[in-house]
Amino acid sequence: MGALAELAGDEKNGDGSRTFVFINEGHTLGNALKTIIARYPEVDFCGYTIPHPTEQKLHFRIQSHRERAIDLLKRGLEDLEALCDHTIETFEKEINTFNATTVEIN
Repeated sequence: MGALAELAGDEKNGDGSRTFVFINEGHTLGNALKTIIARYPEVDFCGYTIPHPTEQKLHFRIQSHRERAIDLLKRGLEDLEALCDHTIETFEKEINTFNATTVEIN
C-alpha cells in the first residue's frame, strides 16, 4: 500500500468528517473499502474519487456524526484485511481438496 494523508480543510466539520488521500492506490482498494465502510450503521456517507486518471491518488471520504472518521477508516481496513485472509484461506483449502481428489485423465 502507498502513503496515506489527510486532505486539509476538513477540520471545521469535526472529527467525523474527513477525506483521506491514498497515494499509489486506485479503484481496487477504493471500491472494496467503500463497500465495507458504507455498511456500518454509524456511517452517514462513504465514497471515493480518483481526481484525475493520470494521478495515482485516491480521495476517500467518510462522514459520521457518531464516530471519528479515522477510527472508521482503521476498522474498515482491518475488516478488509480479514476478508482477504478468509478468501485466501478458503481458496487454498478448496485447491488442495481439488488436487487431492482429481484423477489424471489421459
